[in-house]
Amino acid sequence: MSKDVLSLLTGEVLEDSVELTLADLCRACRVPADRVIEIVEEGIVEPLGGDPAHWRFHGVSLRRVGCVLRLERDLGVNTAGAALALQLLDEIETLRTRLQRFND
Repeated sequence: MSKDVLSLLTGEVLEDSVELTLADLCRACRVPADRVIEIVEEGIVEPLGGDPAHWRFHGVSLRRVGCVLRLERDLGVNTAGAALALQLLDEIETLRTRLQRFND
């Protein structure tokens, strides 16, 4: 991982143009690869590439994996529950965006 990418990982906002390898994502989230693979299998993040050795993740994946880990740690939900919570949060954001457009 380049130094520029590492500096982006410590910030609040990650651009979609940032690509992380599985190792980068694991290092940034401080989790083993099998944990990220489980999160991928649950459909929470979708890597580009055919197999874990070639996976690339967008910067938003870091936020989503971190959210899953916090939900599990703080609320005791399992991975499937965290996936559902993120899906609902995404839907709320979509509805808010539509409502904002309607009100403008």
